Amino acid sequence: MLNPNLKLNPKIFNEDVEQVPIRKGFGQGLLIAGEINKNVVALCADLTESTMMNFFKEKFPERFVEVGVAEQNLVTVASGMAAMGKIPFCSSYAMFSPGRNWEQIRTTIAYNDRPVKIVGSHAGISVGPDGGTHQALEDIALMRVLPNMDVFSPCDSIEAKKMTLVLAKTKRPAYLRLAREKTPVITTEETPFTLGKAEIYWMPDVGLVQVGIIVTGGLMHRALLAAKELEMEGIKTKVLNLSSIKPIDKDAIISLAKETKRIVTVEEHQVAGGMGSAVAEILAQNYPAPIEFIGVQDKFGQSGTPDELVEHYGMGKDSIKKAVKKVLIRKI
Repeated sequence: MLNPNLKLNPKIFNEDVEQVPIRKGFGQGLLIAGEINKNVVALCADLTESTMMNFFKEKFPERFVEVGVAEQNLVTVASGMAAMGKIPFCSSYAMFSPGRNWEQIRTTIAYNDRPVKIVGSHAGISVGPDGGTHQALEDIALMRVLPNMDVFSPCDSIEAKKMTLVLAKTKRPAYLRLAREKTPVITTEETPFTLGKAEIYWMPDVGLVQVGIIVTGGLMHRALLAAKELEMEGIKTKVLNLSSIKPIDKDAIISLAKETKRIVTVEEHQVAGGMGSAVAEILAQNYPAPIEFIGVQDKFGQSGTPDELVEHYGMGKDSIKKAVKKVLIRKI
């Protein structure tokens, strides 16, 4: 069942569940953050409407900077503005930022510990027809390795909005990962949110939990569908929303592993170096447990519809169910 304490969307499992791009929640949150604090500024690399910064630009044109197709300049200018007391949010496609300007992010932002918020939109395989050159499948790995850099991947538009509002108040560098396509709305405005805290979204009504499913980003709805169907088949799971990849909620991960003894991680990213790797690092040091990893298996993307690609690369509902069943037969 859905965790009743979190006031999640009661229409999650309905065919008419509302679907909203996660990036739109960021745009809405940035606008509100700008209304609250005049030091919030926005910078974009010629993708203002695509990254949903247009809301902010229209309301605060004097606090918006269009740098053009110059991603290295984008983050360097943002770092300078942060040094002068501003709170910069800079956005582009994730393949370009952090994909194209990683060294500038490392040196001018992370190394100098400047509180710039780097927003990578259109991340993952679900960019679809844009093809493999535009499908950022390595960005979590790129960013979580940087000292001082926090990394976040919200599960829906509402969580993205809440996350943006909180990030506007932090004094740390951060990377916010956003999907392009519409995804089902999982949470509500009443759902509790604390930056850095993981939450259990699905749990069995009764009985012992057999597998813990840890999810980050836009695949949450598929994981919940898988958990519901597995419950009907007699396999009991818990689904943990891990939207904060760094800092990571070690206690929640270890607690889930101790309870279930088996873990499946789900992310729209390369398996190597991503959220699943972060989870495995924690468990290796604290509570070793069998793990199956759902994600892209050392391949580049290709053109196709988002749903086709998610299924082709083994990240759909049925693939999650297979991973749960596979980890169940592994020896502890």
